[in-house]
Amino acid sequence: MSPTPDESRPLLNSGSTISSSHEPSKLSTSLDDGDGLPTLNHRSVENNTIPETATINRSLSWTSAYMLTISRIVGSGIFATPGNIYKSVGSIGLALSVWIVGATFAACGLAISMELGCMLPRSGGAKVYLEFMYRRPRFLASTMVAIQAIVLGFTASNAIVFGEYLLVALNMEVTPFAQRSLAVCLLTAITIVHGCFLKTGIWIQNALGWVKIALMTFMAVLGLVALFLPSTASRDNLERLSITRLFQGSNWDVVALSTAIFKVSYSFAGYDNVNNVLNEVRDPIRTLKTMAPTALLTVAIFYLILNLSYFIVVPLDDIKDSGELIAALFFERIFGAYIGSKLLPALVAVAAAGNIMVVTFALARVNQEIARQGILPFSTHLSSSRPFNAPLAGLLIHYIPSILVITLPPHQNIYAFILDVEGYPAQFFYLAICIGTLWLRKSRPDLKRPFMAWLGAVWLRIALSSCLIVAPFIGSRRGDATLVFGVVYWYIWTILIPCIRGYHLEEEDDILTDGTTVTRLVKVRD
Repeated sequence: MSPTPDESRPLLNSGSTISSSHEPSKLSTSLDDGDGLPTLNHRSVENNTIPETATINRSLSWTSAYMLTISRIVGSGIFATPGNIYKSVGSIGLALSVWIVGATFAACGLAISMELGCMLPRSGGAKVYLEFMYRRPRFLASTMVAIQAIVLGFTASNAIVFGEYLLVALNMEVTPFAQRSLAVCLLTAITIVHGCFLKTGIWIQNALGWVKIALMTFMAVLGLVALFLPSTASRDNLERLSITRLFQGSNWDVVALSTAIFKVSYSFAGYDNVNNVLNEVRDPIRTLKTMAPTALLTVAIFYLILNLSYFIVVPLDDIKDSGELIAALFFERIFGAYIGSKLLPALVAVAAAGNIMVVTFALARVNQEIARQGILPFSTHLSSSRPFNAPLAGLLIHYIPSILVITLPPHQNIYAFILDVEGYPAQFFYLAICIGTLWLRKSRPDLKRPFMAWLGAVWLRIALSSCLIVAPFIGSRRGDATLVFGVVYWYIWTILIPCIRGYHLEEEDDILTDGTTVTRLVKVRD
């Protein structure tokens, strides 16, 4: 199936985004120009239904998109979370069931992102969807997404994990300075590679994605081989894997089960990563419809097999006391204490580095799309793909807050601080997107939907986001301040200041020298 004419048309190119018979529409750019009236805005949100090709062309194949998703989902969670899950729920059967439920929740979220990605096949992900759904008040959705992406769009938690595990693998002392220094060095290297060597960066992150798949395959095979090696398999565990004893000792407490499900759900986060870079994906609609479910199914199967491998090899009492070290116990049982204690940290460091690469790659494109909307200072410079035909400015927007978050908080609180600030505000965006999906189905039946999520999946995702927002065991919510700041910032620059100075904001199209179309916000006197 070849791309449709619209999909193959490079809408970021000046010869295709705006038809050859039109020049970019111009509005009054100064308050002294009088009452300029807006003309047709070719970057209207209505045009988001048309596929758009980046100036750097469509460089992501099906395989690259697949690896972008796999590497985003698989971080360090599968190597740390299963022990705590088993301790919470009390039985092998219930622990495996929780992972299946988590995969189901992820599938519901994926179905929604696939519906929106196929309907609005452009880079930006949540930015594109929220702007299309919530057009009033003007600029509010754009501002909130911009604040979320810039203030909280950092890649710090896995960078901290990388520094810690690499030091352990190298048998070096884990000090705050060494851990943070390695994290900063990794982020700096990734920013340079993605910003200056686009194809090399894609190749590296694809390679790291294959390394993750090879690692999970290796661990799965080790678990199966352990069945036939009495010295490594736990015979008591094998008896507990029988159907009659699978749910023995289950803890059906609602709070414990909810906590376990939420932890598992975070291990599946990132299934919608490709939605952020659709302008660079070849045949984006067809790729999204086949690649995304394949990637999620791959991860879900591996997660279940790895859990079974843990249960085959590591004694259950040790699993309960393992905390976040279940994978370390797994390798130690098979290879011995010395090799196991070195091999696992190295592999976790590689997994964390791969996750950072794909997150940085995607968020840089989101930052570039935000800049194209004209709501950031120096938007024309931040929107450009010059000088290396890559979103270097978007990468720097992502790099600076990441470095600050890594280096500034007190060491003893840094990891908890990062997770706390990152996670909570995102649930409001997920909830808004789910509700907006239902509203669009009712208000805009005219929109072409190559894929539609099952209605039950949308409501299930709404229920999950609502629980995460109101659940009392979430704890301190430092991220609330970001949401409040976004609303205050929007009110000041779009309503208060224009009202005081006697103007209102309008949008006009412009084309940068590299062919990127952008929106400029201009002041029109009332």
